[in-house]
Amino acid sequence: MTAAAADIGVLIVDDNRTVRRGIRLRLENASGIRVAGEAANGPDAIVRARAENADVVLMDLHMPGMSGIEATRIITAENPGCRVILLTSEVSDAFVLDALEAGASGYLLKGHDSDQLLPVIRGAAAGTATISPRVAPRLIRELREARPLPAAPDEVSLLTAAETRVVALLSSGVTATEEIARHLSVSINTVRSQTASALRKLGLSDRTQLALWGARNGLQRRDPSSIRTNS
Repeated sequence: MTAAAADIGVLIVDDNRTVRRGIRLRLENASGIRVAGEAANGPDAIVRARAENADVVLMDLHMPGMSGIEATRIITAENPGCRVILLTSEVSDAFVLDALEAGASGYLLKGHDSDQLLPVIRGAAAGTATISPRVAPRLIRELREARPLPAAPDEVSLLTAAETRVVALLSSGVTATEEIARHLSVSINTVRSQTASALRKLGLSDRTQLALWGARNGLQRRDPSSIRTNS
């Protein structure tokens, strides 16, 4: 594989040409990243992401015709390996949660998180989810206060007790693998294995979605040490 083939292909989606140009100029000067293309709206983004086989999509939220969230939902459904990062000025909790539920791997604020753009792109390509520090505290609060869904018992029963304990910690705001391992007195590799197993069973793509799922199912209120069985 050549160095160019290993570069992270990024699709830039924004209805503002000036914004797209600014992002393009920044990415073109970054090592290990190539601009796979541009799109000015949601439908075009879906087509371009498919045609260019983009690794990462930088997605605006508010665009004519189709929102960035709906475009994200379609892109991630068609290609689960494609990571979408919402790059927007919108700080509403509802939009952040909707974006994550749609499959987004990141949520950054224009004008505030610009210095984090390149590391977040690289992290997303490696499977890491990143939320802007300006919205993360509200997101965690929303997760903690979220009401369980009616279908919670059936869904939670898909997981083993060990997997449920990991998800309970994730949904309560303990997101570092090392911290989860310390809380549960298990190895880091064990936490990673249980996280991967839970993601596979639930059909989710990353830890952020898993934390959101756990909160929606009430796991953030459960003491991990008390979880012995899900039967």
